[in-house]
Amino acid sequence: MSPKPRLILGSGSPRRRELLAQLGVTADDIRPPDIDEDPKKGEQPRPYCVRLAREKAKAIPSDPDEIVLSADTTVAMGRRILGKPEDEKEAAQFLTLLSGRRHRVITAVAVRRGEKVWERDVVTQVKMKMLSNEELNAYLHSGDWRGKAGGYGIQGPAGALIPWISGSFTAVVGLPLAETANLLQAAGYPLYRDAS
Repeated sequence: MSPKPRLILGSGSPRRRELLAQLGVTADDIRPPDIDEDPKKGEQPRPYCVRLAREKAKAIPSDPDEIVLSADTTVAMGRRILGKPEDEKEAAQFLTLLSGRRHRVITAVAVRRGEKVWERDVVTQVKMKMLSNEELNAYLHSGDWRGKAGGYGIQGPAGALIPWISGSFTAVVGLPLAETANLLQAAGYPLYRDAS
């Protein structure tokens, strides 16, 4: 039996590590990519997200027998991409824009082994409740918005602000587990059997 391929997680996100652990997977190494994440002029949210996941997977140095897993999560309000807020003021702008409205959370996953890349993207509809000033300020004060697309993380205190989603909860957190499992298996990762 051939040895189990090494899995490289191309993300520094602790949430993605936790989600992988739900599949019983621990990455052999973590190598966050260093790429330009700015959207191109006129780029739509979904193609932007797919491009970033693919570029992250390709940017990570790996051996031919290693499997690289990368992902990108983008919050979209219409055609507008809401990335990670630079400061509390921008987080407040994002949350005020999302307050009381539906938006889309797009998570794209790319798995690379050698030159071959397998990809999927998942779009989840999310509704944020109408935020009172008290709720908005309490959330901003928590600091939980830092480093999160759209300025919130559904798995933290902001979960109380999200009454409804249609789609994949794990995709909103940062890694759609059903699709990720399929991609890993397609790349030859022995997900449900012990190949050690």
